[in-house]
Parts: sequence; structure tokens; C-alpha cells
Amino acid sequence: MPHTTVPDSGCVDARVYSAPDHPAVSYLSTCCHGGAKMAVLAYSLGKREINQYFCIKNAKLLSLAAVILLTVFHTVSRYYGGGDTCEWLLSSGRFLGENVWQPYGCMMHKYKSIEAKTCLAEKRVAFIGDSRIRQLFYSYIQIIDPTQKENGRKHENIPFEDRSSSVNVDFLWYAEVNNSLKERLMSWTEDPSVKPDVVIIGAATWSIKLRSGSSEALQQYRANLTAISLPLEQLAEDGEVYWVLQDPVHEEVLSDNRKMITNEQLELYNEAALGTLNSNRKNAKARVRFLGASRQAAMETIAQSADGLHLPENTRNVGAMILMNAVCNKVLRPIHGSCCQALPAPSLLQKLTACVFLGSTLVFLVLHALGHNRYTLPCTGSPGPLPPDVESGEEKPATAASPLSHKAPFQAMCKMGLIMAYFYLCDRADVFMKEQKFYTHSTFFIPLIYVFVLGIFYSENSKETKLLNREQTDEWKGWMQLVILIYHISGASAFIPVYMHVRVLVAAYLFQTGYGHFSFFWLKGDFGLYRVCQVLFRLNFLVIVLCLVMDRPYQFYYFVPLVTFWFVIIYATMAMWPQILQKKANGSGMWHIGILVKLLGLLLFICFFAYSQGLFENIFSVWPVSKLFELNGSIHEWWFRWKLDRFAIIHGMLFAFVYLLLQKCQVLSEGKGESLFSTTISNILLLISVVSFMTYSIWASSCKNKTECNEMHPYISGLQILAFILIRNIPGYARSLYSSFFAWFGKISLELFICQYHIWLAADTKGILVLIPGNPSLNIILSTFIFVCVAHEISLITNDLAQVVIPKDGAALLKRLLAAGVFTLGLLLMSKSAEGNQGEGH
Repeated sequence: MPHTTVPDSGCVDARVYSAPDHPAVSYLSTCCHGGAKMAVLAYSLGKREINQYFCIKNAKLLSLAAVILLTVFHTVSRYYGGGDTCEWLLSSGRFLGENVWQPYGCMMHKYKSIEAKTCLAEKRVAFIGDSRIRQLFYSYIQIIDPTQKENGRKHENIPFEDRSSSVNVDFLWYAEVNNSLKERLMSWTEDPSVKPDVVIIGAATWSIKLRSGSSEALQQYRANLTAISLPLEQLAEDGEVYWVLQDPVHEEVLSDNRKMITNEQLELYNEAALGTLNSNRKNAKARVRFLGASRQAAMETIAQSADGLHLPENTRNVGAMILMNAVCNKVLRPIHGSCCQALPAPSLLQKLTACVFLGSTLVFLVLHALGHNRYTLPCTGSPGPLPPDVESGEEKPATAASPLSHKAPFQAMCKMGLIMAYFYLCDRADVFMKEQKFYTHSTFFIPLIYVFVLGIFYSENSKETKLLNREQTDEWKGWMQLVILIYHISGASAFIPVYMHVRVLVAAYLFQTGYGHFSFFWLKGDFGLYRVCQVLFRLNFLVIVLCLVMDRPYQFYYFVPLVTFWFVIIYATMAMWPQILQKKANGSGMWHIGILVKLLGLLLFICFFAYSQGLFENIFSVWPVSKLFELNGSIHEWWFRWKLDRFAIIHGMLFAFVYLLLQKCQVLSEGKGESLFSTTISNILLLISVVSFMTYSIWASSCKNKTECNEMHPYISGLQILAFILIRNIPGYARSLYSSFFAWFGKISLELFICQYHIWLAADTKGILVLIPGNPSLNIILSTFIFVCVAHEISLITNDLAQVVIPKDGAALLKRLLAAGVFTLGLLLMSKSAEGNQGEGH
């Protein structure tokens, strides 16, 4: 966070708080009320007291300690607790909403018909038990075939077959655990040809009902369980067996002939099942699993039962979906379903990457032990030499940085290796937990309000008052990034109005890319290879490392390929002959027409590809270019992302050209406190901008589906961006202030966007990382704290490595580019070979 120095004595120095450049003090000068003075003084004091004790260096030390403690805690609890994700899935969880069940510590996939048929193809599933198991059977087959309905058949067997996938699911009526049930199970163990692959079994209520809940009935039940335990374990050796624990009843509404079925009785029968089954188990695989999660769900919903005995539909659907996850997750490995999934073995590239990081760590330790050039990287408590803003192309003020020692890059790689180990533990190893997202308006809007209150609290005076000055663009990127983060973790994409507004924010990032890079090339004319390589390295370093460590394709981190592609397009447009710069245009107005012709050519290029999907896909599907743009073997995702914001870049370039031209002609009033235009024009533009915002919000709220809205988005997003810029910059007082809180996040917005994939979210963004189970609020606070510290550290590491990897000497740079090209080609060939071997294996 922004750090402000307070006098060492700890006393409040009145001169500090009466600085004329502080916005609070400027307000005090016009207000003589004592209460107002005290309020503003308290505001300033509070902010400085916070910053005095909370700096980024201390924050990183705390986050490191938290990571170590949490890793040890989760590892020990996994090792000694004996539980795995399958046990968590089957045993416990909670309702997130009326029909959304969240297992403890893992993500449950919502299976569709085609997925269920694929998983269960040519398999036999048997449901054995009473009417409550029959209910579960119907919920289960409705996942396979949603057209299935309960047909009213009672006290008899019910077969189900899906011929298209050769799936057989049978319900067998056995209301009690008795000799008949034992004979059925024994027949399956003796004749493997009719043995089911999956058995779901459970019964108790009839035993209680017929014998009025006597103790003798419980003893007989326990004896009968002992008799069937051996055949059940034999069935579990080559298949899967699930014992369904008895769900609670709503005693108040039970009929008279069921009054003896009490929850106390059901608990005794459940204890008998838990204590008796698996008692003969010698083989670790031959284990009967207990389904208790549906019982826990029923505790919350049994009051909705019509007869007090049978579960409401949403609860038994939970039980059926849990069983589907338990059986199918290890087969289909859905990204949304982390429960019951075995971890994939690390790939060859992941192993080689780990070796590189380990090697760098060893070199650093050796150099450190030898005392080789004791200079180290800048202290992480201070910002150090700041990198250029690679997203928007703006340059930070030059900072005299000390030359890095030979040890420094290895130290940076050592830090990066430790950080990547944390990434791997969070999203590839079976250490931390994961939970699914669940959208409610409160989970999105309440954090949003908190964030904007903090942003206002940290308001400062801008050093300059030009339109879209550096502090303002950092602020803009910062609050947009925080909104996008809240949008992702809350699952707000399910709510179309929020989705469409966030789409505008993504377009605004690309707008800034066009604006910033055009301004740089137009004003400075630096088309050198060093500048290009610096930008490409800073944009892509983290993503390339993550592709290797997390075994993800480049296109998975879609924003970086998008920004990289458009930077190359902007560079090519501005660098191609004739190179038109502001200096040249000042000499002759005809060059302004020349730059407009270039922009028109770029627009035609964009339109041509936007309406030629076949040509677009043919170009980007050619190896090795396809390796950069394919996702899951398809170019469709890249086409969608490219097309969605295809005009944002050219909007930014055109805006930069017009603004710089107006600025050169001295049409704008950018002095402190001055409105950008005359009062009349300013009021008219502000009114139009506000109306534009309101109109867009109304339109977004009326959208019927995302496809329809996305078709209109490229044509209207630019208007909303322009409206925001005008509202933010026309009033002089608005240009004079900025939020240092948002600006701080804006400086690391790229790292925040990328890091969220694996150490804040989980399961490749489909879920939420759980560091503290059982307390969602505290978990979000801690995981966010660690995530932000990691993102900031990566930004510093990237900056330091860029100084080493990209030399200013042209010959040395060409040699490194050649080496990088050979290395990349080797990776691509290795990847292609691995894919070929997988194809042959299938």
C-alpha cells in the first residue's frame, strides 16, 4: 500500500497535516467549523497511522509465514486425518443455495446426460433397498435421461436401460437386511457375469416399523449386517459399493403406523452399519463407502417433506449427484469436479522446469556462500526501480538503478521457484482444498462497496492535471482490476448485467493499450528492438513460466495473448513505412492525414478478419502458430476473445491521436482546477456521458442472453469508455485528485490478473482456493492477502530479470533472441511429440 512517513516521535506534527497540497487541507481552508477540522484531521491521522505500521515488506513477511503454517497444517491434517476428497464428498457439506450443495473441501461437478452416459457406458448399477432408495434411484436415472419420471410402482424391482450407451441401472426391492438380500449378494460374487459395477444399498426403516423399534430388532439388524458384510466387501474388490446412511425424518408429520421411526432409532441403526461393515476387510481396496452427505443435507430440508419420511426432490437430487461424482469424476476428470480425482503425474516439461529452478537455487546458494558480490536485489519493502507500464505503453520516470550482480538473477529465479512451488501446491497438488463458486448479489456488491470506500479513503492530489495522466491511468486500471477480481471469485458472470459491464472493463484495458503505445510511438518514435523485447518480456514472462509449471496452454491466460497480439499490430502499424511521428507532422499537416490513412487501413484489416472466420482460423491453426492460440485443440476461444474487443485498440489509438492533436493546438484547458472545455461544452458533454452510462445499464439489464449482448458489445463499448474519460477528466477538481489505493493495485494489475488463476481461484479458475476450511469470510481475507503480496513480488522479479535477459547491446540481444527461438522451437517440438505419443496411446 502507499507508504507515508510519520515523525519518529510518534507525535502528530501539525505541519504534516497542513500541507497545502493535501485535498483534505484545501477543504479546511474554506471551512471554519471546528467539527469539520477535527474530522479531516482524524481522517489524515488514521490514514498515516495505518501506513506507518503496514508496508509491503512487512506484509510479505506475514504472508510467507502464513503460507508455511498453512502448508504444514494441511499436510499434517491430510496425513493423520486419513480423509481424502472422496470421503469429504460422501460425508459432509453445506447448502450454498436452495439446490446447490457444497461438499466439504472439494468441488462437485453438475453432470449432464451426455457426460453420465459416457462415464457409465456398458456398466451395470444396482440400487438395493426400500422406498427411500427407490427415490434415489429415480433421481440418479434422471441425470442419465431427464425424461424419466416416477411411475408409481411400489414394492417391486424396476429396471432402467439406456440403449444408446448400454447403461443398465436397476432398482431391487429389499426393504430389510435379511437372508434374501444376502443370497442376492452371494449370487453376484459367485457369477461375475451378472455382478454390478456399482452397488448402492441401504435399508432400516422397515425393520424399525415392523418390530416397533425394539432392541431385539436392532440386534438382529446388526447380525444381518455382519452376514452381508463379507459379500459386500467381495463386490467392492472389483467394483464400488456405497452404503446409504439413514436420512432423518420429520417426526411431527409421520403417519401413525410410522411414529416408531424416530431420529433416535435411525441414529442407532446408522451406528450399527458404521460399526459392522468393513469389519472383515483385509484388502485395502475392498471397502464399503458410506454416503452420509445426503443425510446431512436432509437435516436442513426434511421439514419440507410431505409425509415426514421421504425426502424433498432437491435433497435426493443432491444424493444422486454426489453418487455420480463419486463414480465418474475419476473417469472423466471434469475441471469443475475436484472430488474423487487422482492427481495427474507431472509432465516432462514440469519436471525440467523444476530442475531449472532447483539449479538456479543451488547456484545462488553457492555464490552467496562464497560471498560473491554481496549486492542483492532492492528491498521488497520499497518499490525500487519501477518497470514501464507494459499494458498501456506509458513510461514511468527514469530511475537510476544500481547494476545487478551475477548473483542477482539467480536470487530472482530462486524467489520465482519458491513462488511457483506455492502455485503448484495450490492448484496441482493435493494439499489445499477447493470449493465451487456460488453467485448472489451480496457476494458481488458488498465487497465492491468495501473496495470503493477504501479507494475514496486513500485519495491524494495528482502531481499533474493532464487528461489521463499517469496516476489517473494507474487508478483506472486498479479499480477495474479489483472489480474483475470480485467478479471472478463471486461467479458474477451468471448475472448478465454484471457480465456486460465487466466486458466493458476488459475493453477499457485494451483501449489503454492502444492509447498508451500509440502515444509512445507518436511522441518518441522509438521503434528499436530493445523496446519491443522489453515489452514482450514483461508481458509474457509470468505466463510462460506458468504454462511450464502448471502445464497449461498459452491461450489459457487469454488476456496476455490478446494484449501481446495487439501490441505487435500497433508496432507494425506505426513502424511500417512511412513512419509518421509528431515531429514530422508538425512540419506538414499532410502527415496527419497519413496517420489517419494508417488507422483506416488497420480498421479495414480488423473488419476483414472479423467477417472471415474461416480465413482467421486457417491462419491461426498453422503449426507452430497454433500452439500459441489453440485451447483444447481448438482456435474457437481465441476467435471469440479477439472478435469481442476487436475495435477497442483502434478506439484507443484514435483517441490518443485526437487528444494529442488538440493538446498541441492548445484547445484544451488542463491547468489545475480548470474545466477541460468551456462551461457550456463541458456541461453538455457531461450530460451526454451520464445519459450514455444510464442507457447502457438499462440495455445490459434487458439482455436476454450473452450471445445477443456480445454481438453488440464491440460497437458500443467504446462509447462507454469515452463517457467515463469525459466524466473523470472534464471537471478540473476531478483531474486534480486520484486514489493512491487504486493506483497501487493498478501498477501490478497484470500480475493480479494472471496470479488469480491458481492462488486465489482454484481448479483453473473454476473454483475457489480454500486455505481456511469452514470459514469462507476469513478464508477470502487471508487468501487475498497472500495473493496480492505474491503478485507484487512477481512484478519486482520480472522487472529485475528484464534488466538481465534483455540487454541494450544490439548484438547481444540478437544472440539471446536466437537462443530463445531455438529453445522455444525445442519446447514446441517436445510438446508435439508428447501429443503424438498420447494419440498413439489412445
